[in-house]
Amino acid sequence: MTMDSPSREAVALCGQFGIAADRLDAGDLIVRSPIDGSRIAALRRDGPADLDRIVARAECAFAAWRLVPAPRRGELVRRFAELLRRHKAMLGRLVTLEAGKIIEEGQGEVQEMIDICDFAVGLSRQLYGRVIASERPGHRLMETWHPLGPAAIITAFNFPVAVWSWNAALALVCGDPLIWKPSDKTPLCALACNTLLTQAIDGFAELPEAARAGLSQVALGGADLAEAMANDRRVPLVSATGSTRMGRTLAPRIAARFGRAILELGGNNGMIVTPSADLDLAERAILFAAVGTAGQRCTTLRRLFVHDSIADPLLARLQRACAAAPVGDPRAPGMLVGPLIGQEAFAAMQAALAEAKAGGGLVSGGERMLAERWPEAYYVRPALVEMPAQTALVACETFGPILYAMRYRDLDAAIASHNAVPQGLASSIFTTDLREAERFMAADGSDCGIVNVNIGPSGAEIGGAFGGEKETGGGREAGSDAWKAYMRRVTTTVNYSRDLPLAQGIRFGSATT
Repeated sequence: MTMDSPSREAVALCGQFGIAADRLDAGDLIVRSPIDGSRIAALRRDGPADLDRIVARAECAFAAWRLVPAPRRGELVRRFAELLRRHKAMLGRLVTLEAGKIIEEGQGEVQEMIDICDFAVGLSRQLYGRVIASERPGHRLMETWHPLGPAAIITAFNFPVAVWSWNAALALVCGDPLIWKPSDKTPLCALACNTLLTQAIDGFAELPEAARAGLSQVALGGADLAEAMANDRRVPLVSATGSTRMGRTLAPRIAARFGRAILELGGNNGMIVTPSADLDLAERAILFAAVGTAGQRCTTLRRLFVHDSIADPLLARLQRACAAAPVGDPRAPGMLVGPLIGQEAFAAMQAALAEAKAGGGLVSGGERMLAERWPEAYYVRPALVEMPAQTALVACETFGPILYAMRYRDLDAAIASHNAVPQGLASSIFTTDLREAERFMAADGSDCGIVNVNIGPSGAEIGGAFGGEKETGGGREAGSDAWKAYMRRVTTTVNYSRDLPLAQGIRFGSATT
């Protein structure tokens, strides 16, 4: 394979979605494949004037789209899902090329898109309000939900299509146009998805003409573009997925204009393995959660608390499993671990491992691989690090396949250590003891937004609300009642009587005639 073959692959894949080859060489936003570090595109960035036009089109689309009945909005999402089914293999392949995920994970991302679309189609007939008992006779008290407005969706490289779809499918059925700023590392995936959605829009005859151009748009650029979206008063909702540092930059800007934010930020996820755990089950779950996506998931398992009585055999098994995990070209069959996204990620991982060693950690793995074949790509052996305690390093998330393992003797102490980090996304416990499971799920158990039993922290489904607490941001996406974030609530009182009783029995005296 020559160094320019991924570029040819990018042209071929993008062509499947109707993206012209000349668009891949039209600007200074350089896109590189983490597979071998080669340049696969050079795209034109959107500037302030472009963003102004994009938001203006979204405003115009909102005026028409909010009046389309929600079940008909769901029909558009259903048509989009059909296009995703047809293009699943190609879109998954593009995810692999641009983000470095193994083929199965790329396909899995597209399947998540299909699943959330199916969820949203059903939701389009279930945007329920409620009738509330009024204290005044002859009155009806109601709560209804209306479309909110243009939704800005800012996504990260590690889930270049699925996280957008969690927001987009719900926002569309809720009546909101989309403005998507993808990671500048994975813009081709965004262009491909938006092209498919545009095809669905073009074929949707009952869609008002005024809504077509601005219903779904992509804005390409870096942090400055994200900040401009956060500052724009015409965008009532910003859903941003990325680092805690990014959240600290965007959140005050959104809050300053009283906008609404959904923040999906850092995750430093932990698992407790108790003496009663099924170790075969735990080993498989730990390996998948720790090394999948090369440790670059927000739900990656990073901290492992193992009871002292089972630590030696379990850690020995994990050390062998990490050493044997297939690392290489994510397009090749049988791979489990693809590349890191780039040199900065590799440098951060190596710095963390060096600090762990200096702090008394026993490091197994973590070395660079395949550098002689692809000097501009960064493949690493997954690292297992046994730490004497949970240090400041362990409490800081490093985006790579590093698993810190620590021993414990008392479950309450393990839960306290588990919670003693700034992040609060996903957690899990492996046990066959009902009391231990209930203790972990209790109000004084795990303080995360996702609390799993006998499944790893990355076992999230679209039917449940996804998100976390503390520095994870507190936002929720996907299932359950996450749809309410994309709508505005209206409380209405209807007086159908001939009297005007006031609330709380207040009397102003008799009216004069």
